[in-house]
Amino acid sequence: MIVGVVGKIAAGKTTVAKFFEDKGFCRVSCSDPLIDLLTHNVSDYSWIPELPEKAEPTRERLIEFGKYLKEKYGGDVLIRLAVDKKRHCENIVIDGVRSREEIEAIKQLGGKVIYVEARPELRFERLVKRKASKDKGIRSFADFKEMDDAEERLYHTSELKGLADYLIVNEGTLEELREKVEGIIEDVAGKV
Repeated sequence: MIVGVVGKIAAGKTTVAKFFEDKGFCRVSCSDPLIDLLTHNVSDYSWIPELPEKAEPTRERLIEFGKYLKEKYGGDVLIRLAVDKKRHCENIVIDGVRSREEIEAIKQLGGKVIYVEARPELRFERLVKRKASKDKGIRSFADFKEMDDAEERLYHTSELKGLADYLIVNEGTLEELREKVEGIIEDVAGKV
């Protein structure tokens, strides 16, 4: 079974994916293949579209390289790479799904898609707390809003909500989120 997790920056996609991982799913992010290609860490793949010049995987570089790969190899290339990386796993959860083509690729593989959402102020708070290196250019809510708006223009993330099989509003506690995810895991497991 393949499950894709979609949502805006810091909505809780990775946390949702980690709950699936806790239940035995192999977790992979759509950005993992990009990071692997940029850092030349490609031993987990049975195929690679091309190897770029080695570079630090900043958020900007990941977006730029991802856009390039999708234009050249198809909008589903990151899903194909993510699934290939975890090809030895029975159940895979893919974090950071970002496009209609990626959602369609997951569904064509018999998978399900979860859309995770939270209001912008809460997502900014989470982003500040997580202190991820890819977020180091975001220093204020204005920076966050600018990045969020740019990502929306690029990926039309809000429009993807209608394509999801499940919707999680992630504005409560971690335990509340875990309960919502466990309900989905039970439902998905019943369909395997």
